[in-house]
Parts: sequence; structure tokens; C-alpha cells
Amino acid sequence: MVTIAELKFDEKGLIPVIVVDATTKDVLTLAYMNKESLEITMKERRTCFFSRSRQQLWRKGETSGNVQHVVSITADCDKDALVVKVDKEGPACHTGAESCFFDTLYINEERGEFSLRGLYGLLMGRKEEKPEGSYTTYLFEKGTDKILKKVGEECTEVIIAGKADDKKETIYEIADLTYHVMVLMAQMGITVDEVQKELASRHIIDHKVKQENMTK
Repeated sequence: MVTIAELKFDEKGLIPVIVVDATTKDVLTLAYMNKESLEITMKERRTCFFSRSRQQLWRKGETSGNVQHVVSITADCDKDALVVKVDKEGPACHTGAESCFFDTLYINEERGEFSLRGLYGLLMGRKEEKPEGSYTTYLFEKGTDKILKKVGEECTEVIIAGKADDKKETIYEIADLTYHVMVLMAQMGITVDEVQKELASRHIIDHKVKQENMTK
């Protein structure tokens, strides 16, 4: 076990901190701590950082409510950087994205990985920056009514494809529906984690119902 005294803070008394979701393993953000904020983090078991722009301590979630509960803190081999694994409440980024890392710079098409959280992060980036020529930008600019209309249209397409028992077409239309539903989520500030938690709660309820029926 390493101690705080063994860590190497820079000339400004800071150490870089990579925050990682303990469940998904996604990198959430890069922040900085000084000795005091690190001690607070360990004592309160929630992240507390040092803001370089404001030159003061700030507890993640103190205004947004998006608290990060600390699972573990690990130092690198040089003891000049930390990885903090957390269980988070709400998005990590001030834009509403699950992670601060959503602006893609390069993707190796042969190795690129897809995830719903990655797509959500991309959509939040589009909402924030609104690049020209993007269909997603078009939807955000048109607003909620247009997005809802597209969701309705895609629901109908899924029904038609499913009724025709066309598996390939149904997959295609479900993908379209999923995309437009996630645009709606981004528009309303609904995160992937919130939907996942709702589904998980229903799974528990469904499991209990099955157990009750089996005992009757």
C-alpha cells in the first residue's frame, strides 16, 4: 500500500487523476487533486478535486448532484498519477454526457468498438457543438416535436417489418428506432445509466413475481 506522503505532486502541488467507472470500466474524466482534496476524497469516499481554473477545492456533484462514490484509488509506478474507480450518480461530464471523452479524433475501422454509451456520448457532443451537415444536428435544431415524430415513424417501421417476419429488416428498423430514441434521451437529458437502472428495477420485480407464482 502506498501512502499520500509517497506520492509525487507537481510544482503546483497537484497530481493528475483519471476517473474510471468501476462497473463499465469507461474513462469518465481527467481531473487534478492536491493533498487536501485527496485526503477529503479518502475520508468522505467521494471525489473531491482541485479546480485549476477557480483555484479552489470542489466536490464532484456539490451543485449538480452527480456524486462519484470512490471504490478504489491506485497510483502508477512513478507515483505521480492516480486512477480513481467510482460508482457514479448521474453523468460525469458537465454537458450531460456519461463521460467527458466523447469527441472522436481517430478510429481504426478494423478495431473500432461500439457501445450505447459511446453513441450517447457522440450524440451529446453533437447537441453541444452542432456541426454543420450532421443529421443529428438537424434533429436537435428542429427540436423535441421533430424527434418525437421520427421516433413514432421508426416504431411503425419496426411493427411493419416484424409483422412481415423479416428478421433482417426488423434488425435494421430496430437500429433506426434505437438511434432516434437515444437522440430523444440526449434532448431530454436522460442518461443510459438512468434507463439501465429502471430496467434493472423491473428485472427484480419480474423475478419476484415469478417466484411468487411458482409458490402458488
